[in-house]
Amino acid sequence: MQADEKHFRARVTQRVDIAPDLWAIRIDAGGAFEFAPGQYATLGLEGPDRRWERAYSIASAPHEREIEFFVELVPHGELTPQLYDLQVGDQLLMRRVPKGRFTLETSKPGRTNHLLVSTVTGVAPFVSYIRACSKAWQEGAFPSGHKLFLLNGASRSWEFGYREELARIAEQVPWLEYVATISRPWEDEKWTGETGRVDDLLRKYADRWGLNSRNSLAYLCGHPQMIEHSKAILHRIGFQKDFTKEEVYWVPPKDAAGGRSQAAGR
Repeated sequence: MQADEKHFRARVTQRVDIAPDLWAIRIDAGGAFEFAPGQYATLGLEGPDRRWERAYSIASAPHEREIEFFVELVPHGELTPQLYDLQVGDQLLMRRVPKGRFTLETSKPGRTNHLLVSTVTGVAPFVSYIRACSKAWQEGAFPSGHKLFLLNGASRSWEFGYREELARIAEQVPWLEYVATISRPWEDEKWTGETGRVDDLLRKYADRWGLNSRNSLAYLCGHPQMIEHSKAILHRIGFQKDFTKEEVYWVPPKDAAGGRSQAAGR
């Protein structure tokens, strides 16, 4: 697997299995890779006849030496089954240039509240935001007056890749509120936290946190159905298109409710 003018020859440095079909990997890109929190990287593998490439949201922050990804296995996908087989030391390709505009907006006057809504691996760009903000906070460079409010959804609690980290940060800083919720509590009897789909809880927590169309921006990332439902709810409470950002994690077929996974739907 050779590097070229468009690609690094990257190497897996760490793998953490979170659930049977969810895992996190960290890679050494093999060169300088500068990105903004919320952007994505394109990963690839070479086959005997072709190259497979897909885009994946970055979970790490720019100050971290390695690049981290939170990935869901798509059993019949073209790339994720191959990525799933990678272990520490294995190589893969990564495009040298990050892409994406799903970044934290801190320059819109009066909009200092950031409502972050995610499902499962859709939390990845928000982890990047929060890690970067934590570093800025420690260095006295955090944007004054801004606050992040994260609703993090999954079917069952073992699908949360970063719940402990996010809850710990939320306890330590005044600028982060974090709520994790599961939609299938009957399959997770030990869970004692919030229950329900994130889009069903969106209005409840927007009201509780005092978030509205005049003081907030909304960011939606993950399942396409969640995003559509959340946009409709936000629109009803006054959020216009200019104040809502979205990152869809796959595009459902026209004749089915499911979807063919593409990282971030790009």
